[in-house]
Amino acid sequence: MEHTQLPKGFYSCAKRLGIKDDTPDFTVIYSETRAAAAAMFTKNQFCGAPVTVGKEHIKDGFLQAFVINSKNANVATGNQGIQDVHTIIAAVAEELTISPEDILPSSTGVIGVPLPVQKIIDGIPGLRGELKKDGLKDSAEAIMTTDTFAKYRSEEIDGVTLCAIAKGSGMIEPNMATMLSYIMTDAQIEPETLKAVLKRAVDVSFNMVSVDGDTSTSDTVAAMANGLAGPVDLEKFEQVLTDMLVSLAKDLARDGEGATKLVEVQVDGAKNDNEAKAMMKSIINSPLVKTAIFGADPNWGRIISTIGNAEYPIEPKKVSVAFGNIPVFSGGEPAESNLEDLESYLEGDEIVISISLGDGPGKATGWGCDLSYDYVRINGEYTT
Repeated sequence: MEHTQLPKGFYSCAKRLGIKDDTPDFTVIYSETRAAAAAMFTKNQFCGAPVTVGKEHIKDGFLQAFVINSKNANVATGNQGIQDVHTIIAAVAEELTISPEDILPSSTGVIGVPLPVQKIIDGIPGLRGELKKDGLKDSAEAIMTTDTFAKYRSEEIDGVTLCAIAKGSGMIEPNMATMLSYIMTDAQIEPETLKAVLKRAVDVSFNMVSVDGDTSTSDTVAAMANGLAGPVDLEKFEQVLTDMLVSLAKDLARDGEGATKLVEVQVDGAKNDNEAKAMMKSIINSPLVKTAIFGADPNWGRIISTIGNAEYPIEPKKVSVAFGNIPVFSGGEPAESNLEDLESYLEGDEIVISISLGDGPGKATGWGCDLSYDYVRINGEYTT
């Protein structure tokens, strides 16, 4: 039996309001008490209306509900978009008898189309009676757009429960990816501490994912900690949260639009972590590398070429490259690798590319996917 129970004091419901089709498209995740809260948002300057409102509502470090719709991003919708967000959260606040300022709103889906507000408003009365304890998976399904499976996790740490859901499939690029993620815990953590822990966990997980190099307009990662299970060992909590978000980040990459393979790129030996991350991103985002992986083509010259395009000095004699445990280039020379072994490795659905740039302390690990015919098809038909 999969664990879909929410932490103490948390309840959720998921609905089909017909925003775009008849799939689940709306969820509310509610805490019976105000919770310490933290969030990180997209850096895209065309951020969605819910992001603008959410940034205001998180300022005091407390929230009591997440209200999320899928199938429409409410982005580039002008003043009406902002008004629509306020209309929806006012209706939810009234239904749950909480303050609208304690609600973090999110929307994901197509850009530039007005939100069908009435459909959403019509679905809110009676919502309080539909809230349930085991709605983790239902909420994860309600936030999906082009995702092919629901992404959710739950863990226990010494009597404290930590749950998370995420969505994201295309327009995914760190800072953060088109992606939404919501974290709920009954641990007692101060807002400032929660913010610091969340940032560190996101930096090595969601900020290390890239599907197509496009930063979305709506990205949000938000956490609520309502304290109903009491204090927690913060070190353990951060480790479990980080592992959970890395695992969800890999799900996002594996489920990239049209993806057939999860690609992990490990870089070490860089001058610092930022240079390692820049290198990892350039490999993960290279269309030539991504298409070679899709076609299981052992053309490692594409990796060498991408490394050589770095915006900082590279010493070719110190560079090594391997696919899995098969070295293809080492210390400035091609390695004696068997082409057939390499081809059969590339036919798998999880590919690891490791690159060493020399003897510096900088390192980074990130995730992406291959680039298939389907990516073009999905994005060519997205609005229709």
